Order: sequence, then structure tokens, then C-alpha cells
Amino acid sequence: MTGKGPRHSRPARLPTRDECIKLLRENGCDDEVIRHCEAVSALAVKIARKCGADVGLVEVGGLLHDLGRCRTHEIAHAVEGARVAKELDLPDPLVKIIERHIGAGISSAEAKRLGLPKKDYTPRTVEEMIVAHADNLMIGSRRTSVKEAVGYLARKGQHEPAIKIVKLHEKLSGLCGIDLDDIP
Repeated sequence: MTGKGPRHSRPARLPTRDECIKLLRENGCDDEVIRHCEAVSALAVKIARKCGADVGLVEVGGLLHDLGRCRTHEIAHAVEGARVAKELDLPDPLVKIIERHIGAGISSAEAKRLGLPKKDYTPRTVEEMIVAHADNLMIGSRRTSVKEAVGYLARKGQHEPAIKIVKLHEKLSGLCGIDLDDIP
């Protein structure tokens, strides 16, 4: 007996695709957010298959990455989403995907400047990186290229995030053995 109590006595399981959509709806995410999450998930799964990552975790992570948009559409949606996921007792690897999906990572110093709790929000696992980057490559539910995504940030004067996205794109492309822009 570990003394952790019944809540932690069983390993948390990943929700099914249908359960993810239900969670998004029940928590107040609108159809536009749900379509975006489905598109991110579909692309993330394609990338995960090329990289040999955990496809099930990536699929669910893609579906729930914007769970926090039920509470806010600001950058804090990642923090809020992780909070909701913890309240729902979702597995920790899924909570981390939700919390760390913003951009290509936010350092604790950047987080403080952005008004987020001071913490490092950089994706660490390949699954976290895949979901974050699949999100970077979506405008709504439309797929975009890394060049278009980076150009958009550069035009807004967000050069540091743009550089991080290029580096993440290059890292994942190397792991997959194909430029992610070439994945149909």
C-alpha cells in the first residue's frame, strides 16, 4: 500500500477520441475550437507515425491541447487547460502536453513577462513537441507551412518564438526523416 489513496491506486487511462470531444463540449469549447483540435490531432498523428512516437498519446493530446479555451482564449489557456485536465484526473503525460503546447516553448522568464505562473513551458518529450508543432502548423483547421507560420510571427515582431518554431520544425523533421511540410 503506497498511501496515495484511491484516486491514485489505478493508473489513469487515456480517454478515447469520443470521450475527448465530449470533454471539450462539456467544458464549454465551441465548434470552432473542436474543429481546430481535430485538425491538430490528425496532423500530430501523421507526424507521430513518422517519428515512432506514442500515437495514442499524441492523438488524445492533439484533441485536448486547447481544453483551456473553455476558460480563456489568451495565452493562459495552456495553464487553464492543464488545471482542468488535472481536475478530471487525466494522465500526467497528457496534462503536460496541454500545459506545454504553446508555441515552441516558453521559458520561465518569458512566462513571467507574459503573466503566466513562473514555470518553464517548453515541450520536453517527443509527444509534447509533436502536438505543439502540429498546433503551430494550423490556422484554425487549415494546415499551413512552417514558412507561413514563422512569417506571421515575424510580421508581429515575435522573432524569438519564430526562431523556436523553426528549430522545433527542424528537430522533428530530423527525427521523422522527412520535412514535416512534406507530410500530406
